[in-house]
Amino acid sequence: MRLFATGLLLAMAAAFIVLKRLAPLDPQWAAPLGYAIAFTEAAMVGGLADWFAVTALFRRPLGLPIPHTAIIPVNKDRIADSMANFLRDNFLTPQVVARRLRGFNLAASAGAFLADPRRDEQSRLRAGAAGLVADILESLNPDQLGGMVKSGLRRQIGKIDLAPLLGQMLANAIADRRHLPVLESLLRKLGEVIEANEPMIREMIHQRANTIMRWTGLDERLANGVLDGTYRLLAEIIVQPDHPLRGKINDALARLADDLREDPTMRLRVERIKLELLENPAVTAWLDAMWERAREALLRAVRNPGKALAGSLGESIGQLGRALGEDPRLQVLVNRFVRRTLVGIASRYGSEIVRLVSETVKRWDAKTVSDRIEGAVGRDLQFIRINGTLVGGLVGLAIHALERWI
Repeated sequence: MRLFATGLLLAMAAAFIVLKRLAPLDPQWAAPLGYAIAFTEAAMVGGLADWFAVTALFRRPLGLPIPHTAIIPVNKDRIADSMANFLRDNFLTPQVVARRLRGFNLAASAGAFLADPRRDEQSRLRAGAAGLVADILESLNPDQLGGMVKSGLRRQIGKIDLAPLLGQMLANAIADRRHLPVLESLLRKLGEVIEANEPMIREMIHQRANTIMRWTGLDERLANGVLDGTYRLLAEIIVQPDHPLRGKINDALARLADDLREDPTMRLRVERIKLELLENPAVTAWLDAMWERAREALLRAVRNPGKALAGSLGESIGQLGRALGEDPRLQVLVNRFVRRTLVGIASRYGSEIVRLVSETVKRWDAKTVSDRIEGAVGRDLQFIRINGTLVGGLVGLAIHALERWI
């Protein structure tokens, strides 16, 4: 389209030159040619004016330092702030989010999409939305976005009263006897650890035995007895459901569950351990790795949504979609949760999201901003030039006709 607009302008210029040379040759055609000359002359003026206007938005016309040109590169930071303010005022305030979501059955729409995501009327929407999400994820600063996600996750974990939750989970596991496989697995693992370190244990017993025991060989018999007794005890605890030590372990776990739920000292201890873990560099590194894996997985999914929804995962998602589309009570619950969640996100993180968008655009170089905006507007910019050429020519034709009539 840029080539077409430029070619039309050059065609008007060539026609103007040819007509100006033909007009003096034959006076009989001077009057008709005058209209054509007026059209081409005004078309050149209109085309050049609109070329200048379109070019001045993104760069210096012909590289000349003309004032008020290269508007977008020069005002990049102000445009970034304006985009961020527009996003905040029109999308990220709690009132706007609540108003836009009122009366919108998001659960039913999501259910219909998940139940059959390959329908023709949805395939282009899904591809466009997936591409948009991928472009946003790739263009935003991953470190800053990851920092927002991790700080939000750490803040939510910090609000959880962990001790009663762990106590209730442990009490439920004991009541349903779901802890027994874990206990047996730990006992087997303990036996494997002892077996793997048997030479070290024997050496420790030999070193602590006195001279007479070592001289008579009783230290070796003592080591064998300790190890054999330990293996036998572990085996008996595993295979005998009514073993006394198993009962004592169950009693100790039950007391621990009660302490976690009711003992203030235990709850403070768990809370302190939780806070220390959240501040631990290893946990921070784990959150970094988890965020990066989640980001890469999401990028792969949105870049190839058909593959992401294939197989058993796609079937499970389809069943979820059918349940959402057919159960009104589930829709009410999901819609209420989505509304509260999105309003909460807008309230808590709206300003951070706006700042993230603004700072991301400000970090782009001027050429990147110009190219992206020009590419987004696309063909319409060149239609401005084409329309300017044609409209200018018609205006010139009208002025010439008015001039001859007067």
